[in-house]
Amino acid sequence: MGEPTRIGLIGLGVISEQYLDTLREHPAVRIAAVADLRAERAAEVAASLDHARALSVDALLAADDIDVVVNLTIPAAHADIARAAIAAGKRVFGEKPLATTLDDAKQIVADAEAVGVEIGSAPDTVLGTGIQTARAAVESGLIGTPTAATATWVSAGHEHWHPNPDFYYRQGGGPLFDMGPYYLTSLVHLLGPVVSVTGDVSRGRSERVIGSGPRAGESIAVEVDTHVTGTLRHASGALSTVTFSFDAAGSTASPIEVHGEAGSLAVPDPNNFDGVVRHLAPGARDWVELPPTAGYVAAGRGIGVIDMVRGGAKPDGAAGGGASSPGRASGAMALHVTEIMTALPLSAREGRRIVLETTALVPPLVPLTPVEVWRGFPARGAAG
Repeated sequence: MGEPTRIGLIGLGVISEQYLDTLREHPAVRIAAVADLRAERAAEVAASLDHARALSVDALLAADDIDVVVNLTIPAAHADIARAAIAAGKRVFGEKPLATTLDDAKQIVADAEAVGVEIGSAPDTVLGTGIQTARAAVESGLIGTPTAATATWVSAGHEHWHPNPDFYYRQGGGPLFDMGPYYLTSLVHLLGPVVSVTGDVSRGRSERVIGSGPRAGESIAVEVDTHVTGTLRHASGALSTVTFSFDAAGSTASPIEVHGEAGSLAVPDPNNFDGVVRHLAPGARDWVELPPTAGYVAAGRGIGVIDMVRGGAKPDGAAGGGASSPGRASGAMALHVTEIMTALPLSAREGRRIVLETTALVPPLVPLTPVEVWRGFPARGAAG
């Protein structure tokens, strides 16, 4: 089975708990060290793990017994931490987005290629049964040739519930960078890479008022666009229409819909791993629920790390995966999605269609993998 891949976690905020739930007892990995700007938080987490120690960020990056750095820092720090880990010769899996600018995202990928290390990036929610079942339906020809899709995520803004929502209204925040990675990555999985983008944006208010917590009533400045909409042209010829907003109370629209010449699919929330996929045949009155046919069952955040150390391998020795394959939540996919996100406001500013420079291969479909199977994956190879 080989020795487990040795993991170092940097950034121990709220999202880290979900990663720890997936990684702490998985036989393919061993959490060897954790780091956070708050030393007491690192000590607390290390004490809850077997064989893990609390380190400073610099010490973790320099440690010889770390194979993969899991980068769960705030988005503004993603690029710096990723590049430092790559410079130390370590593989990296990071939370979304890969970076807050296209130039930084490109540099991360270039650094990794130059050193010869693998990078991966959330969202790995697309590897769950929701998006993977919808993708399997598309690839089976259930809706015929796909022609279009819609993706809709709207809310009234995070200041209504978050006690410290400042980040969401600063550079690197906004509805596009907050929720866009989930929806755009899903659209690429479903319809293939995007070749061009046309977008428009607006900013409904210059200030927001915090609605809860000790800062309730305090006004914060809005520095980003809070409503982003656009059209993506996929290499396949299909068109996707997307809307991301902090300027709406809600919507009855399905999170994602995919349409083809022979039917339509309603796709569940890509911020979750599961959910029901529904199909409507031409002329039918009722939508029909599709049973899960692909994806990691009952997965959680961190499944992308497991998939990466397994090389995107399919379970039980099935063809199509293997130790030489990259993880499905790849750096190339994250770079492509980052360019899509940056191209939407660029199109709005310049008043033209933006032709993209990047592309990404859609990774192998995840076969339907029960939780007891993916939790039992052995490591790809012995630690060095």
